[in-house]
Amino acid sequence: MDAASVLPALAAVPPGVLTGTTTATLVELADPLDPQTVLTRLRAAAASPGPLLVCLAGQLHLDRRQQLPHLALARSTPATLRYTALPWHWLAGELAVRAPGTTTVVADLAADPEVWQRLTTAPGLLTLGPGPHLYGRVTPAPRRGEPLAPAYLRSWAELWRSGARLPYDTLHAESAAHAATLAPESLLLAPAPAPAVEQDPHPAILAAATAGRHGEAAAVAAAWEREALRRHGPRSPEAVHWTEVRADLARLAGEPARSCELWLAAAEARLALRQPADDPDVEGAVDRAHHQWERIGDRARARALGPALIALRQRVPGRRPGALAALTRRMAD
Repeated sequence: MDAASVLPALAAVPPGVLTGTTTATLVELADPLDPQTVLTRLRAAAASPGPLLVCLAGQLHLDRRQQLPHLALARSTPATLRYTALPWHWLAGELAVRAPGTTTVVADLAADPEVWQRLTTAPGLLTLGPGPHLYGRVTPAPRRGEPLAPAYLRSWAELWRSGARLPYDTLHAESAAHAATLAPESLLLAPAPAPAVEQDPHPAILAAATAGRHGEAAAVAAAWEREALRRHGPRSPEAVHWTEVRADLARLAGEPARSCELWLAAAEARLALRQPADDPDVEGAVDRAHHQWERIGDRARARALGPALIALRQRVPGRRPGALAALTRRMAD
């Protein structure tokens, strides 16, 4: 695995974003040589009382004598594995002393044939104990001379850099889906889900938007929309609702063209669900699309969206007298 290729993307993420704290310390070990050095750095980090995030990228090998997985370092070879690689149980041992819920490990790993075979029958081989939360992707090692890109871990880094403060479960799902397009055969690692507790995400999304964190608000709403699509399908009231949430977030972000586009999509979706043209939700979606269209400063963009809005206005006149006529006049100007 070309582990070092992900380092620039991770280094571009503010350390505080990684830990969710105001300040943080970042320690980077690129192609380390000695397992004792890695252990010393890991032990020092584990002694910190604050949140700890460990990102790993590399290749797993099986120590044939002890039948234990090791993370290969820069000088590791099959013959010297026990002395030149980092035993996985060392990592587990150092993190086990930390308070539950304070430690997260994100791993993008390639497994040699022996480790891969063991993992297919015993996925608990890479357990870190009850305290740390492990999120990861493990793929079979490619043929010699064909390095594997750490696409899973890179996706985490890019999502962090976007400014989105997404839950780890969402980051894992998004990154796993992205990486699957490049390496379809993989084993995904994630903590056992906690008991489901329905929480209303809308207050947090609105708080982010009103605080000016528009990218974060839009990313969280998009994640909830994808979940609604997965659970209920594209032709569902739940999916349409999240399209409308995203439309309103675009309005708050000062993006009238995007907001208009999303309100148009929401109106079309509600009509496809056989809601009548005089339904308040349908009329409201068209009225909001019209309202945002009038605020588009880019004339070319407004003209591009105009025909779809006119077509909708013909089906959904709304309760504003002359709305269609006014729209048609403006398009003719």
